[in-house]
Amino acid sequence: MDEMQQPQKIRSFWSATKRMLGLLGARKAAMAWVFFLLTVCVVLSVWAPKVLGYAVDVIYDGVRAMWSGEPGAGIDYGRLGELIGIVLGMYVVAGVFNWLQGFVLNRVVVAVVIELRARVERKIHHLPLNYYDTRQRGDILSRTTNDVDNIQQALQQAISQLVYSVMMIIGVLVMMFTVSWQLTLLSLLVLPLTAVIVGVIGGRAQKEYGSQWRETGRVNGHVEESFTGHDLVVAYGRQEEMAEEFTRRNESMYRASAKAQFLSGSMMPLMQFLTWLSYVVIAVAGGLRVAGGSMTLGAATAFITYSREFNQPLSEVAGMMTMLQSGLASTERVFELLDAGEEDADPADPVTPELATGQKPGRVEFRDVSFGYGGADTEPLITDLDLTVEPGQTIAIVGPTGAGKTTLVNLIMRFYEVTGGSIRLDGVDTRAMTRADLRSRTGMVLQDAVLFEGTIMENIRYGRLEATDPEVIDAAKAAYVDRFVHALPEGYDTVIDQDGGSVSAGERQLITIARAFLRAPELLILDEATSSVDTRTEVLVQKAMNAIRADRTSFVIAHRLSTIRDADRILVMVEGAIVEQGSHEELLELDGAYADLYRSQFAAGGAGDDVDIVDPADAAGTGGAE
Repeated sequence: MDEMQQPQKIRSFWSATKRMLGLLGARKAAMAWVFFLLTVCVVLSVWAPKVLGYAVDVIYDGVRAMWSGEPGAGIDYGRLGELIGIVLGMYVVAGVFNWLQGFVLNRVVVAVVIELRARVERKIHHLPLNYYDTRQRGDILSRTTNDVDNIQQALQQAISQLVYSVMMIIGVLVMMFTVSWQLTLLSLLVLPLTAVIVGVIGGRAQKEYGSQWRETGRVNGHVEESFTGHDLVVAYGRQEEMAEEFTRRNESMYRASAKAQFLSGSMMPLMQFLTWLSYVVIAVAGGLRVAGGSMTLGAATAFITYSREFNQPLSEVAGMMTMLQSGLASTERVFELLDAGEEDADPADPVTPELATGQKPGRVEFRDVSFGYGGADTEPLITDLDLTVEPGQTIAIVGPTGAGKTTLVNLIMRFYEVTGGSIRLDGVDTRAMTRADLRSRTGMVLQDAVLFEGTIMENIRYGRLEATDPEVIDAAKAAYVDRFVHALPEGYDTVIDQDGGSVSAGERQLITIARAFLRAPELLILDEATSSVDTRTEVLVQKAMNAIRADRTSFVIAHRLSTIRDADRILVMVEGAIVEQGSHEELLELDGAYADLYRSQFAAGGAGDDVDIVDPADAAGTGGAE
C-alpha cells in the first residue's frame, strides 16, 4: 500500500472540523451567498437595538421636558413612529434574509450528503476483501447510515447556527464598544470562563461521542447477526444468550451515551449561569452610569439589549457544540472508512489476452504462487504453488477446512492479491489485466446462494444485464429453474425478498446456477454449489453443471465425491499445498488422502454423503482459514 492509500487517523477537534467543512468546499458560490445573507441579517439585527435606544431617548426626553414645565414640551410621536418603523423594518428584513440563508444552506447540505453517500457507496465497492474480514458488518453499516445521517444533521443545524452565532457575537461586540467601552469590558469578563467550559467539557464530550457511535456500531452488528442467523439461534435455543449479549452491548452504548450527554448537557446550564451573572453586573453598572449622567437611558437600554444578545449566542454556541461534537465523531468514523486503503489500482496500460487462431480460451497457470492474508510479512497460507490447467478442463479441489481451497479460487478472481509468483490467464498475468476484464470472463456459484430483492427473471439476468428474456429463460431451463418457476403464481415475475425467502434453499441455488449459465464465462468457479440441494435435485444440478462446464475451464470446490468424480483432475490440498493430484481412479490407486476420503464417505453411508477430509492439524485446532 503506498503512502497515498494509508488511512489517515483523525483524532483532533480541528482536524475533524476541517474534514467536515471540506465537504462544503465544492459549493463555494452557494456558501458565499449563504454568508452574504447571514451578514445582512446580522448587521440589521445588531443595528436595530441602537435605533431602538434612540426611540427610548425620544420618549424619555419628551417626558422629562413635560415634567420640567417647558412650553410645548411633549413626546415627538412623529420621530418616535419613524424610529419604531425603522426598527420593525430592520427585524422583518433580517428575518427574511435569515430564512433565505437557511433555505439555500439546506439545499447545499442535502446535495453534499447525497455526494457523501455516493462516495461511501463507491468506497464500499473498492475496498479489499480483507477489510470486511476484519470488521463487523454492523459497524460498517452504522458508518454508512447512522454516521452519515449525523453529519447531515450537524451540517444543517450546528454549522449554520454556529456561524450565525459567531457573527452575532462579533457584531454585537462592535456595537457594545460604540455605546460604552467600560460596560463592554465588564461583559468580556465571562469569555475566559466560557472558553474553559467549551474547551475542557466540550473536548471530553467529543471523545465520549466517539465511544457512543462505536458502541452503536457494535449493537448494530449484533442485531444484524441476530437477524441473519435467526433460524440457527432458534434451532439451538440461544434466544436468551443472544438477548443477554444484546443487553451487554446495549448497556455499554447506554453508558457511553450517558457520559456524552451528561458532559454536553452540562455546558448549557453553566453558560446560562454566566449569562445571568453578566446581566446582573451590567444592569447595576449601567444604572449607576445613568444616575450619574454619564450615559443616557436609551444608551443603557440598548446596551442591556446588546448584553442579552451577546450572551445568547454564547449559550447557543455551547448548545450547538453538543450536536457538532457528535457530528465530528461521526465525521471521524466516516472518513476512516473513506481513507481506508483500496485495492491496488488497475494497470495504466492493461493487457488483454489474445488467442491464436483455433486456440481455446481459459488456460490458467499458477507459477510459484505464494499468499498470506497479512501480506508478504506474515506466514503464508499458500507457498510455491505450481499448477497448469488447460482450456476446457474441470479441476476439482478437495481438502480439509483451512487447506486453502477457497483462497485458491479467490486469487484467480483477484479478490486477494498474490504475495509471490503469478497467476496467468491465457499467457497474461492477471495483475496486468483490469479487474473488470478478468471478472467479466468468470462466472461464480457460491455455497451461499445470494439473491437480490426483485423478480426471479431479474435475479437470473444479473449474470448478464443485456440478456433478452428468451436468453434468460434458456438459462433457467438449462439449470432446471424452469421446472419449479411454472408452479409459482407469477412465474418468472415472482418477487423474492433479499434473503430469497420466497423460494427454498435448493431453488435459490438453482437460480444462482442459471445466473452463471447466462453469463457464458470462460472460467467457471463452483464453490460447494450443490451443498444446499437434496440428492434428487443434485442429479438435476449435475446435469446442468455438465452443460455449463462444456468447453469451459472449471474449478469445483466440493466435499461430495458425487460432484467431482468425473473431473479431469482432482487436487488434494493440505495447508496451502497440493499434496495429490490426478483423476478419480488415479488417486484411488495412489491410496493416499483422497482414497481415505473416498473410503470414509462410503463407510459413512455412500459416496454422495457430505463428509469432510479430517486433517490431524484440524483435530488439534491448528487449521487455517478456508
